[in-house]
Amino acid sequence: MSLIRKDPIILLLIALPLAILAEAAHWGEIWVFALSAIGVIPLASYIGKSTESLAHYTGPRIGGLLNATLGNAAELIITVFAIREGLLELVKASITGSILGNLLLVLGMSMVVGGVRHGVQSFHRQQATNNAILLTLAVVGLVIPSLFSHYISPDWSVQVEALSLGVAGVMIVLYALGLVFSFKLSDGPLTTARSEKALPVKHVWPVRTAIIVLVLSTVGVAYLSELLVGAVEPVVARLGISEFFLGIILIPLIGNVAEHLVAVQVAAQNKMDLSVEISIASSLQIALFVAPVLVFVSLLMGNPLTLIFNQFELVALIAGVLIAALVSSDGESNWLEGAELLAVYAILGLAFYLLPV
Repeated sequence: MSLIRKDPIILLLIALPLAILAEAAHWGEIWVFALSAIGVIPLASYIGKSTESLAHYTGPRIGGLLNATLGNAAELIITVFAIREGLLELVKASITGSILGNLLLVLGMSMVVGGVRHGVQSFHRQQATNNAILLTLAVVGLVIPSLFSHYISPDWSVQVEALSLGVAGVMIVLYALGLVFSFKLSDGPLTTARSEKALPVKHVWPVRTAIIVLVLSTVGVAYLSELLVGAVEPVVARLGISEFFLGIILIPLIGNVAEHLVAVQVAAQNKMDLSVEISIASSLQIALFVAPVLVFVSLLMGNPLTLIFNQFELVALIAGVLIAALVSSDGESNWLEGAELLAVYAILGLAFYLLPV
């Protein structure tokens, strides 16, 4: 019981055997999808905790690299399985949804919770500006292929694929440069947040335990991801929702719930600097690392993924980055600004839900 009180998310692990049972006993795709999604949440949390424990032993620089690389492991695994199944629109929607979720939902909830408890909160204005610039560049990298592809040739052409590969390569280089900058100055946007939220010493696992938990959690996420992705199309047909809504709202939440809660918790502790960094760093990693890596992985898997987003995704990305940059530009936050971010997310979510199936 004491373990459950310390870590209540462990209760969700019951969904793992239930998902396996649902698949074996043919309970139906909706049950398989729901239980698989719930099971991914605690496993993603344990990937994060084991990575943080390993980071404690490797030092801040290598630890920052571990956290920056494995921070979105669960979502990366889910999208790789989606690529294998040819659900490319789902993958692109999940990329958009992850960026929007961090910038609007997580940052908004953090500002609301922190603002209600502590009033006006402050964070590093210059760092927030630097992060906003880098995030704008990242979104430009996602938007440009979509705009230029219509003037080059059809979306499935070799030229458009080459453009996506080139942009993906440049974005990975930018990500690597951001890591180098972070290591040298110890305050870059890609590693600071994750290294600063290190576990207290009493909660750090031994190296062997951390490695075993990391391996088992990753294997578990991979298995559940296969079940989840396999149930997507039947669930879409049964529930009457679009694959696009599933990818842009639900999939990002599944893989990032644990980290989202951390950002809100540190805001409640009046550590708004760290909360903002977590939100921005996660968005940057999705845009600069996960999305480009998926482009190259998809090529190897024979289902080429291009960085061609539809007009709804482009409008949402631009709006999300713009409002997040405006809200954080003064280095202060309050509950009203958080409510404004949540309002934008709710409006976009409603619009995405009402799009035709």
